[in-house]
Formats: sequence, structure tokens, C-alpha cells
Amino acid sequence: MKIRTLIVDDEPLARERLRALLQGDPDIEIAGECASGRSAVAAIKRYKPHLLFLDVQMPGLDGFGVLEAVGPERMPCTVFVTAYDQYALRAFEVSAVDYLLKPFDRERFEKALRRVKAWIRGERTGNLDRKLIALLEGLKPEPKYLERLVVKSGGRIIFLRSEEIDWIEAAGNYIRLHSGSEAHLLRETMGALEAQLDPDRFVRIHRSTIVNIERVKELQPWFRGDFVVILNSGVRLTLSRGCREKVEALLGRSL
Repeated sequence: MKIRTLIVDDEPLARERLRALLQGDPDIEIAGECASGRSAVAAIKRYKPHLLFLDVQMPGLDGFGVLEAVGPERMPCTVFVTAYDQYALRAFEVSAVDYLLKPFDRERFEKALRRVKAWIRGERTGNLDRKLIALLEGLKPEPKYLERLVVKSGGRIIFLRSEEIDWIEAAGNYIRLHSGSEAHLLRETMGALEAQLDPDRFVRIHRSTIVNIERVKELQPWFRGDFVVILNSGVRLTLSRGCREKVEALLGRSL
């Protein structure tokens, strides 16, 4: 049985080159070509190719978007065609079946083709699924959380590292940052700041309070499902019943 192959690239010359390289191979049947990620998703579902040459950088839905839209478990054996940077290429080398870095020569193309033929004939699709999933996970950007805040106070500009903050409280149109014995006002909303802070360190315990979980010494049951949160500094705060789930998720246990 011939290997049904789909070519996806938004550049006509790139598609033409891949088609020319594939046409001389008796094991290959070119099922179609696509110039966009969205048409590729439809073509994959329609033709169910065994092999896919997929460009990474395309306008609209890129190669990774195609992978996510189709789902790793339904993706054919995939060779990424890319001009991506070296960091991404390392991920491809570890996690993808193969990649072609533009511009590539015939020797490199044939090496990739031999490799994917071995994959297809070996029927290692389960392992391929895991590799594609690992590729997606590996290329997701690491979330960047706020590392420091700039606070203006009495004509001074103070640089406060987020890890130095003990707790935060709402103060009208401002928020008050508590760090040791000092407190600083910052014109910001609680919701906006919460979204920028590391959720593994900071947790909302009340609609008007965020606490650095590493500063918490003790939790004491209060009434109606509330708790008293006692910090290492002796400050006592309230954990409202509505925020318990967030704290429980962070702690990994029920209160």
C-alpha cells in the first residue's frame, strides 16, 4: 500500500519543491496540497493521510495550531518544515518524527523520508502520539509572572521584589503591599495584580486580600466556614469561605 501524503505550506515554491522530491518515490501517493493551516485541518480529516509535510510558520493557523486542532492522537506521521530558531529545533529533534530546516537539500530530505517510512511501517503510532503531545507541551511558553514592582513613595522610587511581599490588601482605588514592617501604596486593582503574580506563591484569601502562602504560619477555623490566617509576622487575616477552594488547590488538601 502506498503512503498517502499531504503537503502543507503557504509558499507555492516550497510546495512545488516538496512535490518534485516526492513524485519520484514509488512508495508515495500525493493526496493533496494545502496553502493554509485551516485548509490543512479539513484535508487531514478528509484524506486521512499517512504522512504529512507541515510548514510551521503560516499566517492565521500555524503548524502548531494544526496539530492542536486535529489532535495529536489523530495526526499522521509528521515532518515539520520550518525556519524556526535553534531552541525549537532541539525540541523537534527530541519530540517530533523529523523536521526539515529551510533551505534543505535532497540528501537531508531523503534522510527524513527514510525515517518516516520506518515509523509508518513499524506502526509505532502510539509512540508518535506521545511524541507529538510532548512536542506541544515542550513548546508552550513558560508563563512569566511579575518578579518586581516599582512603587513611588514620598518622591522615591522603590523596587520591590514580589517574593518580598507578605500580603496585599485593597485600599480604595489602590492596593497596599505589605513587606515586613513596611507598607507601600500602588495604584492597581486586586484582580489585575493577582493575574500577574505566581499562583504557586500568591493566593486570594478574601475579595480584598492576597497572601504570600510562604508567609503563612497557621490556619485556625473560625465560623461559617471562614478561617483565621496567621502569618509568621503575627498578622491575622481572614480566609473567606468563597476563597477556600483556591487555598485547598494550592495546598493539595481539604481544609
